[in-house]
Amino acid sequence: MSIPLPVSDVIAALPLPALAIAPSEQVIAINPLARKLLDTDVTGKHFITILRQPSVAEAVEQCLADGSAAVAQYLARENGQDVTYDVSVRAIGTSGNALLTFQDINHVAVAGQMRRDFVANVSHELRSPLTALMGFIETLRGPARDDATVRDRFLSIMTDEADRMNRLVGDLLSLSRVEAAERVRPTEQVDLGALLSTTLRNLGPLGVDAGVTFNTDLPEKPVMVLGDKDQLLQVFTNLVGNAVKYGSSGKIVHITIALHAQTNVLRAPGVEVCVRDEGPGIDPVHLPRLTERFYRIDSHRNRSLGGTGLGLAIVKHILNRHRGRLKIASKPGQGAEFRVFLPLA
Repeated sequence: MSIPLPVSDVIAALPLPALAIAPSEQVIAINPLARKLLDTDVTGKHFITILRQPSVAEAVEQCLADGSAAVAQYLARENGQDVTYDVSVRAIGTSGNALLTFQDINHVAVAGQMRRDFVANVSHELRSPLTALMGFIETLRGPARDDATVRDRFLSIMTDEADRMNRLVGDLLSLSRVEAAERVRPTEQVDLGALLSTTLRNLGPLGVDAGVTFNTDLPEKPVMVLGDKDQLLQVFTNLVGNAVKYGSSGKIVHITIALHAQTNVLRAPGVEVCVRDEGPGIDPVHLPRLTERFYRIDSHRNRSLGGTGLGLAIVKHILNRHRGRLKIASKPGQGAEFRVFLPLA
Protein backbone atom coordinates (compact mmCIF):
# COMPACT_ATOMS: atom_id res chain seq x y z
CA MET A 1 0.00 0.00 0.00
CA SER A 2 1.54 3.33 -1.07
CA ILE A 3 1.50 6.26 1.31
CA PRO A 4 1.22 9.66 -0.42
CA LEU A 5 3.89 12.11 0.64
CA PRO A 6 3.19 15.77 1.31
CA VAL A 7 4.04 17.96 -1.67
CA SER A 8 6.58 19.88 0.43
CA ASP A 9 8.53 16.67 1.16
CA VAL A 10 8.66 15.74 -2.52
CA ILE A 11 9.75 19.23 -3.51
CA ALA A 12 12.48 19.23 -0.85
CA ALA A 13 13.89 15.94 -2.19
CA LEU A 14 14.29 17.15 -5.77
CA PRO A 15 17.91 17.78 -6.91
CA LEU A 16 16.90 20.92 -8.85
CA PRO A 17 15.45 24.22 -7.67
CA ALA A 18 11.71 23.56 -7.50
CA LEU A 19 8.47 24.99 -6.19
CA ALA A 20 4.78 24.08 -6.28
CA ILE A 21 1.91 26.45 -7.03
CA ALA A 22 -1.71 25.82 -6.08
CA PRO A 23 -4.75 26.57 -8.29
CA SER A 24 -5.15 29.75 -6.24
CA GLU A 25 -1.78 30.80 -7.76
CA GLN A 26 -0.15 30.76 -4.34
CA VAL A 27 3.20 29.07 -3.73
CA ILE A 28 2.54 26.09 -1.45
CA ALA A 29 6.06 24.59 -1.33
CA ILE A 30 9.61 25.63 -2.22
CA ASN A 31 12.85 23.72 -1.71
CA PRO A 32 16.13 25.21 -0.41
CA LEU A 33 17.70 25.31 -3.89
CA ALA A 34 14.85 27.42 -5.26
CA ARG A 35 14.88 29.59 -2.17
CA LYS A 36 18.58 30.26 -2.79
CA LEU A 37 18.04 30.90 -6.50
CA LEU A 38 15.13 33.29 -5.95
CA ASP A 39 16.72 34.76 -2.82
CA THR A 40 13.46 34.57 -0.89
CA ASP A 41 10.87 32.27 0.65
CA VAL A 42 7.47 33.06 -0.83
CA THR A 43 5.45 30.20 0.61
CA GLY A 44 1.84 31.32 0.83
CA LYS A 45 2.35 34.29 -1.51
CA HIS A 46 1.21 34.82 -5.09
CA PHE A 47 3.78 33.37 -7.52
CA ILE A 48 3.92 36.59 -9.55
CA THR A 49 5.69 38.32 -6.66
CA ILE A 50 8.89 36.46 -7.63
CA LEU A 51 8.33 35.11 -11.14
CA ARG A 52 7.70 38.40 -12.89
CA GLN A 53 9.13 37.34 -16.24
CA PRO A 54 6.25 37.14 -18.78
CA SER A 55 7.16 33.82 -20.40
CA VAL A 56 7.33 32.04 -17.03
CA ALA A 57 4.11 33.63 -15.76
CA GLU A 58 2.30 32.66 -18.96
CA ALA A 59 3.48 29.04 -18.70
CA VAL A 60 2.33 28.81 -15.07
CA GLU A 61 -1.10 30.31 -15.81
CA GLN A 62 -1.62 27.96 -18.77
CA CYS A 63 -0.68 24.92 -16.68
CA LEU A 64 -3.01 25.93 -13.85
CA ALA A 65 -5.83 26.55 -16.33
CA ASP A 66 -5.76 23.28 -18.30
CA GLY A 67 -2.92 21.14 -16.93
CA SER A 68 -0.79 21.52 -20.05
CA ALA A 69 2.99 21.22 -19.73
CA ALA A 70 5.25 24.06 -20.84
CA VAL A 71 8.87 25.17 -20.84
CA ALA A 72 10.00 28.77 -20.44
CA GLN A 73 13.29 30.53 -19.84
CA TYR A 74 14.11 32.34 -16.64
CA LEU A 75 16.97 34.85 -16.55
CA ALA A 76 18.77 35.33 -13.24
CA ARG A 77 21.76 37.29 -12.02
CA GLU A 78 24.35 35.36 -10.00
CA ASN A 79 27.73 36.63 -8.82
CA GLY A 80 27.55 39.53 -11.26
CA GLN A 81 26.83 37.29 -14.26
CA ASP A 82 23.68 36.55 -16.24
CA VAL A 83 22.50 32.93 -15.88
CA THR A 84 19.80 31.27 -18.00
CA TYR A 85 17.47 28.58 -16.65
CA ASP A 86 14.99 26.35 -18.44
CA VAL A 87 11.81 26.32 -16.33
CA SER A 88 9.73 23.17 -16.74
CA VAL A 89 6.08 23.57 -15.69
CA ARG A 90 4.10 20.36 -15.13
CA ALA A 91 0.77 19.50 -13.50
CA ILE A 92 0.99 17.40 -10.32
CA GLY A 93 -1.46 14.55 -10.93
CA THR A 94 -5.09 15.63 -10.67
CA SER A 95 -4.53 17.97 -7.73
CA GLY A 96 -4.55 21.05 -9.94
CA ASN A 97 -1.16 22.08 -8.54
CA ALA A 98 1.73 23.00 -10.83
CA LEU A 99 5.34 21.95 -10.33
CA LEU A 100 8.15 24.24 -11.50
CA THR A 101 11.75 22.99 -11.82
CA PHE A 102 14.72 25.16 -12.84
CA GLN A 103 17.49 23.65 -14.99
CA ASP A 104 20.69 25.71 -15.38
CA ILE A 105 21.48 25.84 -19.12
CA ASN A 106 24.03 28.61 -18.92
CA HIS A 107 26.79 26.26 -20.08
CA VAL A 108 24.78 25.64 -23.25
CA ALA A 109 24.35 29.37 -23.82
CA VAL A 110 28.05 29.98 -23.16
CA ALA A 111 29.06 27.18 -25.54
CA GLY A 112 26.78 28.61 -28.21
CA GLN A 113 28.27 32.07 -27.78
CA MET A 114 31.79 30.61 -27.95
CA ARG A 115 30.94 28.88 -31.23
CA ARG A 116 29.51 32.08 -32.68
CA ASP A 117 32.56 34.06 -31.55
CA PHE A 118 34.89 31.41 -32.95
CA VAL A 119 33.21 31.42 -36.37
CA ALA A 120 33.20 35.23 -36.41
CA ASN A 121 36.89 35.39 -35.49
CA VAL A 122 37.95 32.81 -38.08
CA SER A 123 35.90 34.58 -40.74
CA HIS A 124 37.49 37.91 -39.83
CA GLU A 125 41.02 36.46 -39.82
CA LEU A 126 40.53 34.90 -43.26
CA ARG A 127 38.64 37.79 -44.82
CA SER A 128 41.51 40.30 -44.53
CA PRO A 129 44.14 38.28 -46.46
CA LEU A 130 41.53 37.04 -48.95
CA THR A 131 40.41 40.61 -49.65
CA ALA A 132 44.03 41.64 -50.15
CA LEU A 133 44.70 38.71 -52.49
CA MET A 134 41.61 39.46 -54.57
CA GLY A 135 42.61 43.11 -54.85
CA PHE A 136 46.16 42.28 -55.94
CA ILE A 137 44.96 39.70 -58.47
CA GLU A 138 42.56 42.23 -59.98
CA THR A 139 45.36 44.81 -60.21
CA LEU A 140 47.79 42.32 -61.78
CA ARG A 141 45.20 41.40 -64.36
CA GLY A 142 44.58 45.05 -65.20
CA PRO A 143 46.73 48.16 -64.67
CA ALA A 144 49.87 46.35 -63.47
CA ARG A 145 49.80 43.57 -66.04
CA ASP A 146 52.96 44.76 -67.80
CA ASP A 147 54.68 46.45 -64.83
CA ALA A 148 57.37 44.00 -63.66
CA THR A 149 58.33 46.06 -60.58
CA VAL A 150 54.77 46.31 -59.28
CA ARG A 151 54.11 42.68 -60.17
CA ASP A 152 57.08 41.45 -58.13
CA ARG A 153 56.12 43.60 -55.14
CA PHE A 154 52.50 42.46 -55.24
CA LEU A 155 53.49 38.80 -55.61
CA SER A 156 55.71 39.13 -52.54
CA ILE A 157 52.82 40.57 -50.51
CA MET A 158 50.47 37.88 -51.84
CA THR A 159 52.92 35.20 -50.70
CA ASP A 160 52.98 36.71 -47.20
CA GLU A 161 49.15 36.78 -47.07
CA ALA A 162 48.93 33.18 -48.30
CA ASP A 163 51.48 32.14 -45.65
CA ARG A 164 49.39 33.90 -43.03
CA MET A 165 46.27 31.96 -44.05
CA ASN A 166 48.29 28.74 -44.09
CA ARG A 167 49.52 29.38 -40.53
CA LEU A 168 45.98 30.12 -39.39
CA VAL A 169 44.59 26.91 -40.92
CA GLY A 170 47.50 24.96 -39.43
CA ASP A 171 46.85 26.35 -35.96
CA LEU A 172 43.11 25.66 -36.28
CA LEU A 173 43.81 22.03 -37.19
CA SER A 174 46.32 21.77 -34.36
CA LEU A 175 43.83 23.19 -31.87
CA SER A 176 41.19 20.73 -33.08
CA ARG A 177 43.55 17.77 -32.64
CA VAL A 178 44.63 18.92 -29.20
CA GLU A 179 41.05 19.37 -28.01
CA ALA A 180 40.07 15.94 -29.37
CA ALA A 181 42.86 14.25 -27.39
CA GLU A 182 42.60 16.42 -24.27
CA ARG A 183 41.03 13.67 -22.14
CA VAL A 184 43.55 11.02 -23.20
CA ARG A 185 46.46 11.00 -20.76
CA PRO A 186 49.92 10.64 -22.36
CA THR A 187 52.02 7.65 -21.30
CA GLU A 188 55.41 8.32 -22.95
CA GLN A 189 58.45 9.16 -20.82
CA VAL A 190 59.87 12.50 -21.98
CA ASP A 191 63.12 14.18 -20.89
CA LEU A 192 62.31 17.88 -20.53
CA GLY A 193 65.97 18.92 -20.57
CA ALA A 194 66.57 17.24 -23.92
CA LEU A 195 63.26 18.61 -25.23
CA LEU A 196 64.20 22.19 -24.34
CA SER A 197 67.65 21.74 -25.91
CA THR A 198 65.92 20.66 -29.13
CA THR A 199 63.60 23.66 -28.90
CA LEU A 200 66.48 26.11 -28.54
CA ARG A 201 68.40 24.47 -31.36
CA ASN A 202 65.38 24.78 -33.66
CA LEU A 203 64.81 28.43 -32.70
CA GLY A 204 68.47 29.42 -32.85
CA PRO A 205 68.19 31.07 -36.30
CA LEU A 206 65.08 33.01 -35.16
CA GLY A 207 67.03 34.30 -32.17
CA VAL A 208 69.94 35.37 -34.37
CA ASP A 209 67.63 37.23 -36.76
CA ALA A 210 65.91 38.99 -33.83
CA GLY A 211 69.19 39.87 -32.10
CA VAL A 212 68.18 37.86 -29.01
CA THR A 213 70.40 35.48 -27.07
CA PHE A 214 69.40 32.53 -24.85
CA ASN A 215 70.46 32.11 -21.24
CA THR A 216 69.72 28.60 -19.98
CA ASP A 217 69.86 26.82 -16.65
CA LEU A 218 69.06 23.20 -17.45
CA PRO A 219 69.92 20.23 -15.19
CA GLU A 220 72.53 17.75 -16.39
CA LYS A 221 70.46 14.76 -15.29
CA PRO A 222 67.28 13.79 -17.17
CA VAL A 223 64.04 15.32 -15.90
CA MET A 224 61.35 12.83 -16.83
CA VAL A 225 57.63 13.55 -17.19
CA LEU A 226 54.79 11.57 -18.72
CA GLY A 227 53.95 13.39 -21.89
CA ASP A 228 53.45 13.62 -25.61
CA LYS A 229 56.84 14.63 -26.97
CA ASP A 230 55.52 16.42 -30.06
CA GLN A 231 52.89 18.35 -28.10
CA LEU A 232 55.34 19.44 -25.39
CA LEU A 233 57.79 20.50 -28.09
CA GLN A 234 54.95 22.61 -29.51
CA VAL A 235 54.37 24.19 -26.08
CA PHE A 236 57.97 25.27 -25.58
CA THR A 237 58.46 26.26 -29.21
CA ASN A 238 55.49 28.58 -28.81
CA LEU A 239 56.61 30.08 -25.50
CA VAL A 240 60.26 30.55 -26.45
CA GLY A 241 59.29 31.75 -29.93
CA ASN A 242 56.98 34.37 -28.41
CA ALA A 243 59.73 35.49 -26.04
CA VAL A 244 62.04 36.00 -29.02
CA LYS A 245 59.41 37.79 -31.14
CA TYR A 246 58.06 40.09 -28.45
CA GLY A 247 61.30 40.64 -26.54
CA SER A 248 63.59 43.45 -27.61
CA SER A 249 66.60 43.21 -29.87
CA GLY A 250 69.83 42.89 -27.94
CA LYS A 251 68.05 41.42 -24.92
CA ILE A 252 68.18 37.95 -23.36
CA VAL A 253 65.58 35.19 -23.11
CA HIS A 254 66.04 33.14 -19.93
CA ILE A 255 65.00 29.47 -19.86
CA THR A 256 65.25 27.49 -16.61
CA ILE A 257 64.10 24.15 -15.19
CA ALA A 258 63.45 23.71 -11.47
CA LEU A 259 62.35 20.60 -9.57
CA HIS A 260 59.91 20.92 -6.67
CA ALA A 261 59.19 18.29 -4.04
CA GLN A 262 55.74 19.87 -3.73
CA THR A 263 54.02 22.49 -5.88
CA ASN A 264 51.03 24.51 -4.75
CA VAL A 265 49.77 24.68 -8.33
CA LEU A 266 49.73 20.90 -8.84
CA ARG A 267 49.53 19.87 -5.18
CA ALA A 268 52.08 17.21 -6.04
CA PRO A 269 55.80 16.86 -6.88
CA GLY A 270 56.47 18.62 -10.15
CA VAL A 271 58.84 20.39 -12.47
CA GLU A 272 58.72 24.07 -13.40
CA VAL A 273 59.93 25.37 -16.75
CA CYS A 274 60.27 29.14 -16.83
CA VAL A 275 60.61 31.24 -19.99
CA ARG A 276 61.34 34.89 -19.25
CA ASP A 277 62.05 37.70 -21.67
CA GLU A 278 63.34 41.25 -21.15
CA GLY A 279 60.87 42.90 -23.51
CA PRO A 280 58.38 45.72 -22.94
CA GLY A 281 56.14 43.56 -20.74
CA ILE A 282 52.38 43.18 -20.63
CA ASP A 283 49.80 45.24 -18.77
CA PRO A 284 48.34 42.99 -16.01
CA VAL A 285 44.81 43.74 -17.27
CA HIS A 286 45.52 41.47 -20.27
CA LEU A 287 47.00 38.51 -18.38
CA PRO A 288 43.77 36.60 -17.55
CA ARG A 289 42.74 36.60 -21.23
CA LEU A 290 46.01 35.72 -22.96
CA THR A 291 45.03 32.06 -23.45
CA GLU A 292 41.69 32.94 -25.09
CA ARG A 293 41.39 32.14 -28.77
CA PHE A 294 42.26 35.10 -30.99
CA TYR A 295 42.87 37.42 -28.03
CA ARG A 296 45.59 39.90 -28.91
CA ILE A 297 47.08 42.80 -26.97
CA ASP A 298 48.22 44.56 -30.14
CA SER A 299 46.47 43.07 -33.16
CA HIS A 300 48.54 44.91 -35.77
CA ARG A 301 51.89 44.02 -34.20
CA ASN A 302 50.83 40.43 -33.60
CA ARG A 303 49.85 39.92 -37.22
CA SER A 304 53.00 41.62 -38.50
CA LEU A 305 55.07 39.12 -36.50
CA GLY A 306 53.16 36.17 -37.91
CA GLY A 307 50.90 35.47 -34.93
CA THR A 308 47.47 33.88 -35.37
CA GLY A 309 46.14 34.53 -31.87
CA LEU A 310 45.81 30.78 -31.22
CA GLY A 311 49.25 29.86 -29.87
CA LEU A 312 48.59 30.24 -26.14
CA ALA A 313 45.14 28.64 -26.48
CA ILE A 314 46.88 25.57 -27.93
CA VAL A 315 49.41 25.67 -25.09
CA LYS A 316 46.62 25.75 -22.50
CA HIS A 317 44.84 22.71 -23.96
CA ILE A 318 48.07 20.72 -24.27
CA LEU A 319 48.94 21.42 -20.64
CA ASN A 320 45.41 20.44 -19.58
CA ARG A 321 45.97 17.08 -21.24
CA HIS A 322 49.25 16.70 -19.32
CA ARG A 323 47.60 17.75 -16.03
CA GLY A 324 49.90 20.76 -16.09
CA ARG A 325 49.37 24.47 -15.55
CA LEU A 326 50.52 27.73 -17.13
CA LYS A 327 51.20 30.78 -14.98
CA ILE A 328 51.88 34.18 -16.55
CA ALA A 329 53.36 37.20 -14.79
CA SER A 330 54.34 40.54 -16.27
CA LYS A 331 54.46 44.27 -15.72
CA PRO A 332 54.97 47.01 -18.31
CA GLY A 333 58.67 47.62 -18.84
CA GLN A 334 59.73 44.52 -16.89
CA GLY A 335 59.40 41.73 -19.45
CA ALA A 336 57.09 38.73 -19.29
CA GLU A 337 57.44 35.41 -17.47
CA PHE A 338 55.69 32.21 -18.54
CA ARG A 339 55.94 29.30 -16.11
CA VAL A 340 54.88 25.78 -17.03
CA PHE A 341 54.23 23.28 -14.24
CA LEU A 342 54.15 19.55 -15.05
CA PRO A 343 53.85 16.56 -12.70
CA LEU A 344 56.95 14.41 -12.48
CA ALA A 345 56.76 10.92 -13.97
